[in-house]
Order: sequence, then structure tokens, then C-alpha cells
Amino acid sequence: MAPSRERQAIGQLLVRLLREFRDDLAEPRTAAGFADIREPHLQIFGNIRTGGIRLTELADRAQLSLAATSELVNDLTGLGYLTRRPDPADGRAKLIDLTGRGQDLMAAAGERVADIERRWSAMVGGANFAQMCDTMQRLLDELGKGQASRGGHSPQPPSRSIQMPPRE
Repeated sequence: MAPSRERQAIGQLLVRLLREFRDDLAEPRTAAGFADIREPHLQIFGNIRTGGIRLTELADRAQLSLAATSELVNDLTGLGYLTRRPDPADGRAKLIDLTGRGQDLMAAAGERVADIERRWSAMVGGANFAQMCDTMQRLLDELGKGQASRGGHSPQPPSRSIQMPPRE
């Protein structure tokens, strides 16, 4: 199907799609019992690592300042989504991990993301949606290689990520 108008610049496409995605993801929060979650919290949940993560690594992965990350972690700890515990590898350090409530939120978010992907896929066709996702992932992988070769940092994807349904 031909586009209905001239394509927007890549930055605008990405920003608008992210806004649509976040709005769609947030829509059923209250009904699911997570009305206390705010959009900035998503940066933390999207970067938590299985087994816990140190604050500095979480800030790096989330691409936030240490102060902003600390504030969000404190907020989510107070709300009962995260916990801090001693790092067994270094007793002076703390690991941040999900509580049971945090795990429930991640499970609900995984279901919601799968629903969004199904609906968006139906809008543009399954093959087109799959190709778009694969192409974006390939681009991110290539950009990461370039940054690594220049000595820059390319955040690694979180090891505890929302599980996506198999593509049909």
C-alpha cells in the first residue's frame, strides 16, 4: 500500500511511535492495579537485569544521570516495586531487583506489549511489521558495533526483558 503522504524524517517517526507506544502501554495501568506508575518509571523497568543490577549500571543502561536513576529507584522502592540488597560480590555495593509486585508489573507489561504488537501488526500487515522490527534491531546492532569500535558505549539490551510472542 502506498503511503498517504510524504514520509516524515526518521527522528519524528521514532519520537511519535514511542509516544504512541507509551500512551498505549499506560492506558490500562489503573485497571491492572498499577496506577502509581509514571512514565519516567518505564526507563527503570526497561533496564532491570535478572539477579539484580547496581545503580551505576542501571543508570548507564537507562541512559539517565545517576541522580535521576537514584530518585526513580527510591520512588519505586517506596512503592513496593523494587528492593535493594547487598551485592554478594561486593558487600559495600547494593543490587536493585524486582519485588513480587515488580514482577507482576513486568508480566502485565509483557502481555500489554504483545497486545500492542498484535494490533499494530494487523494495521500494517504481519510481514511488514516483522520486517520493520527486524530492520530496527539490525540497525541498533550495527550502530552498537560502530560505537564499540570507536570506544563509545552502546547500552546492552536488558537480560530481563519483556518476552515477545513468536511472530506468525
